[in-house]
Formats: sequence, C-alpha cells, structure tokens
Amino acid sequence: MQKYVCDVCGYIYDPEIGDPDGGIEAGTAFEDIPEDWVCPECGVTKENFSPLD
Repeated sequence: MQKYVCDVCGYIYDPEIGDPDGGIEAGTAFEDIPEDWVCPECGVTKENFSPLD
C-alpha cells in the first residue's frame, strides 16, 4: 500500500501502521481514512498529504 507524506510537517502515514492514536487501524489505506482525519503531528487535513515515492 502507498505511503503518504504531510506537505506541512513531513509526517509519513504508513498504512501498515495506521494511526492507532487517531483511531485508524493498521492496514487502512490512505484513501479509506475518513475525510475528517487530521495529521497527528500538525493537525492539517488529508488534502495536505501527497503520495510518497
């Protein structure tokens, strides 16, 4: 699964890990995260993330 990076702070969302503190289970693809999820580091929305090459 594709990793995504926050354009603001550099946080990397890894679907193999998820965001347990944010209620996102391991194995959750970025596309399947709810639209109201925010970056756990800086609080920006999903639209501020880009696919990590």
